[in-house]
Amino acid sequence: MGNQTCIGTTESVCPVCLQRIPACKVKTGDEVYLEKECPDHGYFRTLIWRGAPDYESWGRAHVQATPVNPAHEEAERGCPYDCGLCPDHRQHTCCVLMEVTSRCNLGCPVCFASAGTPSKEPDLVQIKGWFDAMMECGGPFNIQLSGGEPTMRDDLDEIIKLGREKGFTFFQLNTNGIRIAEEPGYIRRLAEAGLNCVFLQFDGLSDETYQKLRGRPLAELKKKAISECEAADIGVVLVPTLAAGVNTQEVGDILQFALDHMPVVRGVHFQPISYFGRFEDMDAEIRYTLPDLLRDIEAQTEGRMKVSGFSPGNAENAYCSFSGNFMKMQDGTIRSLNSEKSCGCGAEHVQPGAASRKAQKFVARRWSSGRPKVKSADQKQSCCQTGSLDDFLERIEQYTLAVSCMTFMDAWNLDLDRLRECYIHMISQKEKMDLVPFCAYNMTAADGRTLYRGQEDGDT
Repeated sequence: MGNQTCIGTTESVCPVCLQRIPACKVKTGDEVYLEKECPDHGYFRTLIWRGAPDYESWGRAHVQATPVNPAHEEAERGCPYDCGLCPDHRQHTCCVLMEVTSRCNLGCPVCFASAGTPSKEPDLVQIKGWFDAMMECGGPFNIQLSGGEPTMRDDLDEIIKLGREKGFTFFQLNTNGIRIAEEPGYIRRLAEAGLNCVFLQFDGLSDETYQKLRGRPLAELKKKAISECEAADIGVVLVPTLAAGVNTQEVGDILQFALDHMPVVRGVHFQPISYFGRFEDMDAEIRYTLPDLLRDIEAQTEGRMKVSGFSPGNAENAYCSFSGNFMKMQDGTIRSLNSEKSCGCGAEHVQPGAASRKAQKFVARRWSSGRPKVKSADQKQSCCQTGSLDDFLERIEQYTLAVSCMTFMDAWNLDLDRLRECYIHMISQKEKMDLVPFCAYNMTAADGRTLYRGQEDGDT
């Protein structure tokens, strides 16, 4: 296997029993593996990095920040068992996923939430309590309405209105787009209630891809959902789940589709598949890594979006994400705006907690609709010219595509140093609200047992 070097140590969990165990990051050539051994269940080895850019050069310092009003005064069992957030967590909350239903109108072979399993839905009284509790924990945060498929509820507009009354200013809808496409006027009602952005499941341009990942052809429906959002002046972020050998060859096509449908499409947020919730054909050795995606973006866009145009985040752990911003010029060429670093949090020297707040504001600005609210015919023409500073700044606002990736962790590749720096949190479905890092909440053992998800209902 060639020369192997341990380039770092951390802690992880056993994929079988979920007990915390030591782990080593082992470099072999240009690949890095997470290796660990459970006293009861043996040795595990999982690819976490492959190729350029180099693993060590990608890392950067992280400004630590203790959560505001943590749920526990001190860690008892330690990470990852003491969430909602304990004082050992190292970052403030930026975005909160609020699961408002477990119902879904799809039965995807791949689903981090294992959607479709019946459970009690939170009512408006409980959700009001969540909003109040989040304010006590340092809110307002960006809110992502999630599920299940959140549009299965008929009162999403009331939830958004309630949140805005409580002081929350940015709401995005995590959706497969079916109801948006099939019910004219539905998304406009949510927009009028205060929705800012649609986080649209968008795995590719071919029905074959959707058949494999979602169980049915959906390509045309996705386009119809985007048209409905455009009519309602709601920004759309395309969210492809990437599975090696299924749709990774469509990365460039997805980005071109996004460029062709600006300004309603505000960004593309890639998510390489992770093994939690519901998944099929698990093979811990088959991983589509963060640098794999970076190189595919450059190759499949024929160099219009280069690896050098992306950078890791500062608010979260550097190995969790990347982002870059690209302005589409009038002649169709692409200009990298790499001075505006990763999620708006590129400053190296920031006060504790400031990075997550900066990321929160950046996302709210970049992912909301870029369309001017009032524009005459003459002004519409001038926005496509860049002969003046005002026109140039307006073009930046309307025609900048935010391209990003979030690499979530599962029980095989969990790195507790990364987990402690997570700023994407989920609401634990309890009467008393807890905030739990996304990867911890969805952590799933080989036999389907979870650490957090479903435990409150007693169904796992």
